[in-house]
Amino acid sequence: MERCAARPAAEEERRVRANAREYNEKFQYAVSEGGLNPFLGVLGQSNCIKTSKYNIVTFLPVNLFEQFQEVANTYFLFLLILQLIPQISSLSWFTTIVPLVLVLTITAVKDATDDYFRHKSDNQVNNRQSQVLIGGVLRQEQWMNVRVGDIIKLENNQFVAADLLLLSSSEPHGLCYIETAELDGETNMKVRQAIPVTVELGDTSQLAHFDGEVICEPPNNKLDKFGGTLYWKENKYPLSNQNMLLRGCVLRNTEWCFGLVIFAGPDTKLMQNSGRTKFKRTSIDRLMNTLVLWIFGFLVCMGVILAIGNAIWEHEVGVCFQIYLPWDEGVHSAFFSGFLSFWSYIIILNTVVPISLYVSVEVIRLGHSYFINWDKKMYCAKRRTPAEARTTTLNEELGQVEYIFSDKTGTLTQNIMVFSKCSVNGHSYGEVQDMLSHKAELGERSKPVDFSFNPLADPRFQFWDPSLLEAVKLGDLHVHEFFRLLSLCHTVMSEEKSEGELLYKAQSPDEGALVTAARNFGFVFRSRTPKTITVQELGQAVTYQLLAILDFNNIRKRMSVIVRSPEGKIRLYCKGADTILLERLHPVNQDLSSITADHLNEYAGEGLRTLVLAYKDLEESYYRDWSERLHRAGSAPEAREDHLARLYDEVEHDMMLLGATAIEDKLQQGVPETIAILTLANIKIWVLTGDKQETAVNIGYSCKMLTDDMTEVFVVTGHTVLEVREELRKAREKMMDASRSVCNGFSYQKKLSSKLTSVLEAIAGEYALVINGHSLAHALEADMEVEFLETACACKAVICCRVTPLQKAQVVELVKKYKKAVTLAIGDGANDVSMIKTAHIGVGISGQEGIQAVLASDYSFSQFKFLQRLLLVHGRWSYLRMCKFLCYFFYKNFAFTMVHFWFGFFCGFSAQTVYDQYFITLYNIVYTSLPVLAMGVFDQDVPEQRSMEYPKLYEPGQLNLLFNKREFFICIAQGIYTSILMFFIPYGIFADATRDDGAQLANYQSFAVTVATSLVIVVSVQIGLDTGFWTAINHFFIWGSLAAYFAILFTMHSDGLFRMFPNQFRFVGNAQSTLAQPTVWLTIALTTVVCIMPVVAFRFLKLDLKPELSDTVRYTQLVRKKQKAQHRCMRHAGRVGSRRSGYAFSHQEGFGELIMSGKNMRLSSLALSSFAPRPSTSWIESLRRKKGSEGSGAGSPGCAADKTLRI
Repeated sequence: MERCAARPAAEEERRVRANAREYNEKFQYAVSEGGLNPFLGVLGQSNCIKTSKYNIVTFLPVNLFEQFQEVANTYFLFLLILQLIPQISSLSWFTTIVPLVLVLTITAVKDATDDYFRHKSDNQVNNRQSQVLIGGVLRQEQWMNVRVGDIIKLENNQFVAADLLLLSSSEPHGLCYIETAELDGETNMKVRQAIPVTVELGDTSQLAHFDGEVICEPPNNKLDKFGGTLYWKENKYPLSNQNMLLRGCVLRNTEWCFGLVIFAGPDTKLMQNSGRTKFKRTSIDRLMNTLVLWIFGFLVCMGVILAIGNAIWEHEVGVCFQIYLPWDEGVHSAFFSGFLSFWSYIIILNTVVPISLYVSVEVIRLGHSYFINWDKKMYCAKRRTPAEARTTTLNEELGQVEYIFSDKTGTLTQNIMVFSKCSVNGHSYGEVQDMLSHKAELGERSKPVDFSFNPLADPRFQFWDPSLLEAVKLGDLHVHEFFRLLSLCHTVMSEEKSEGELLYKAQSPDEGALVTAARNFGFVFRSRTPKTITVQELGQAVTYQLLAILDFNNIRKRMSVIVRSPEGKIRLYCKGADTILLERLHPVNQDLSSITADHLNEYAGEGLRTLVLAYKDLEESYYRDWSERLHRAGSAPEAREDHLARLYDEVEHDMMLLGATAIEDKLQQGVPETIAILTLANIKIWVLTGDKQETAVNIGYSCKMLTDDMTEVFVVTGHTVLEVREELRKAREKMMDASRSVCNGFSYQKKLSSKLTSVLEAIAGEYALVINGHSLAHALEADMEVEFLETACACKAVICCRVTPLQKAQVVELVKKYKKAVTLAIGDGANDVSMIKTAHIGVGISGQEGIQAVLASDYSFSQFKFLQRLLLVHGRWSYLRMCKFLCYFFYKNFAFTMVHFWFGFFCGFSAQTVYDQYFITLYNIVYTSLPVLAMGVFDQDVPEQRSMEYPKLYEPGQLNLLFNKREFFICIAQGIYTSILMFFIPYGIFADATRDDGAQLANYQSFAVTVATSLVIVVSVQIGLDTGFWTAINHFFIWGSLAAYFAILFTMHSDGLFRMFPNQFRFVGNAQSTLAQPTVWLTIALTTVVCIMPVVAFRFLKLDLKPELSDTVRYTQLVRKKQKAQHRCMRHAGRVGSRRSGYAFSHQEGFGELIMSGKNMRLSSLALSSFAPRPSTSWIESLRRKKGSEGSGAGSPGCAADKTLRI
């Protein structure tokens, strides 16, 4: 998003005084462009945002300026100006201006429509109403008029207008509840609390006299941190993130609250994390710009050659014919004649790049976008959500993706947590066993546990092991204490809508699942106040005094509460990561700890999210002393967090182990299979998540990104630059040491002679990298980013944890900067917007976390599994079609245009055209446009099932094999070869040919008709050869275009047009008389055969000697079809009642499904091996290695000796 305002200078700190607009205005926070707030009319703070690019005044000049930055548009404008000069123009101006205006208009309308919706969105946000306290009275103001230092009132379910310091609320102790889905993608409730000194400021009269001043950090993008101090009544009070309400949050379950505006508009943390909207262009677009410049240079060279020829001819020959061929007025020398001839030929030969190319490209892209929108296999019936292509410019880029950056929560997972297993006092619960004491499979499970004894149980909760409920009913003290801890140690809020109907609002779905589990097993969390927690334990209400909450953070990785029971006993309950808690247990827990660790390893191996539970009894005297020290540390002006951390660490030692929990974060359907298939397509997947490390790693195992078969998983957790650099260095050394032990000395020394990139690409084994957000901040610094990228790209999987939205974008930008690879980012929350905007392609999941990601995306759908079809089917086909379209287009236009070049040597370099101007105008618009459009929209090399079955088919797009500079020059060479034959074969035959009546056949118009007819037939046959998938539309367009050519040709040479326009259509009956001659048809046939046969021979030899993978797959299809036909014949001919043949067929089908899934095989069927796939494999692999060695970043590891082709 663009900022609506910019500050004059960078802030070092921010000073905000409540109810003092004049004081705050002098700092010019978020001043509008030009220094004047357009809405307020004064110099002041603006809370408006601006994402639009144009307004009514600037649209036309700015949009035209942007469009003429395209090389092609500038080129065609230049040609149009030349055609308006009569001395040099051989063609009418309308041949260029009509298509140019059409292209500019279509693009302008599309840009205007997009910007209209941006304006509409901006106005909707900026014009939201907010209650602002002005002069002691609450007034309705638009968001854009809210200023820094204002006090505003929020009501339940309202969006927060700016970043606010919470002053007071309707809830006790200044609490309020917010939902932060727009910020971090989490839909769970979070609690914020006003500082005690402002809690009583609950009415407008008190707030109107509030004149406190806040000194805090300058605007930044850190969503989870805030540091500042409130100065009021000669006292100072520390402020933290727990006191802040950020823009984008929604107030929930709170009747009202008041807040002081600290950051407004572009300074808010939401806007600081919103990446700037970037104009995305495909690699083919960039290549076409380069090719247009090259073609223009080639055009200039041809113009110079023909101009020199004209000057020489006029000087040597033309001067002798001045009586019959006088020079034009103003031409006094052969040199000046050559100069004018140069410009004339520039106009004539400009059709090597016709403007219809760009119109056709946009039409093809639009067609591909509609195919995505109409794909029923990407439609989610449950949510009634179809796939949507929100842009039409990036479709072929979908076929070239090498890196996917994915969010975790809501993208890979459903964000639904289920209490699955637990370990209590060394006994594991949750495994269901059959009668033989074997683990029961899912389909063999009995009914879930019956919780009907508990009227407060959640009916949606299911658990399959009845022994845990039996332990509760039998009074097992350890099990009771286990669930008591789960019902007390949390920050969940409870809402009782009606008697017995509880609704839990949890900060994380993990907490919600644990508290719900305790609820169903008889320990029901009923309510809380800031000082008490009420739990109904097996039907009896018990109220605990809440003495302290030791909250969770990423460093502690644990949470504790200290409560006083009704009997007066003080106890600390703690839950946290096993790596942290097991070290803090009392030594008497050693045996129990060992058993529990085994259970934890078992749960983690199943991809479950685990927590360890422990408790500790505290003496009254110790607690009082510790509580006093805690109070002093909480009010310390400096290093407050360090003091608190030391006190927390002190009390959380020598605890007694209770057990462990295991929660399943349900993956979306098809996620592991999708990741496996995309990996086989050589697409590298990085997970960038705001979740903690343990959670992300567990999901990595669940979705098969991480496996137990991996050589090693590197975890980078350093807190300083030196620590991070050392950990990355050790990871690279381990990978290279493994390569040294696997590869022989010669090959390794050979690798060492190349760059580090090549060494890392050739490593043996599979590795993964897990890095935390604080470590990633150092790894992304300028002096370490290359080391991080080299290490990460050498790993098969990369998981970045606890990353901010901006860090997600920085990781994507890093890969874009150093790797010549197409990137795709996919996410579902507002915290993914920056990443989606930064990547080459952004995909939004329309899930449970709002629509911000969808609105910022290029493509959207409802489930991650659809990404497989988007890339491997739609993306691959779009890339294939666009490449074939461009190759053919350049071929046919060079074949068409270069005839003028050869003709120039035989017409005195006079800039006379071979074809009449109507043929020149209609060639690219009518005669050859529709067949190539049909191929560009509908063509496919293999069916969609094969595209999914053989992921290796995706690799040519990643390697950019189908359209590059080499392929371009091959097309140009074929076009020039065709033009030579197209001109010289008819020219040679016509030199001595006669008509049926004995008259000379050769004349200008007959020659033009013959060459034009040969050209249309040759290019039509060529597109027939290029078309791999024939539809009725292809047939209609190809044969229809030929029919249209002959119909128009005969019409233009008819008597009727001559009578109506005698000056325009003078050659009456020429086409009819020319095409009535057998010699002409023999000439056309000979030209066609000579032009096409080399192409057919080359393709036949290539198919036989060096087939591509798609050729191999097509051949496999034919073999399978023949085998099926033979099986059908055998079944008809064999005995009808054979049980054996029926079983054999059934067996083949069942095993075939396993093979077709690609889980247990390489591309090694009998048909493929007989068709020699090895050359196809080797040239793709060699090209990939070559590309990797040229890149500046490290690539993904692969064994050089592995010559087989994985599918």
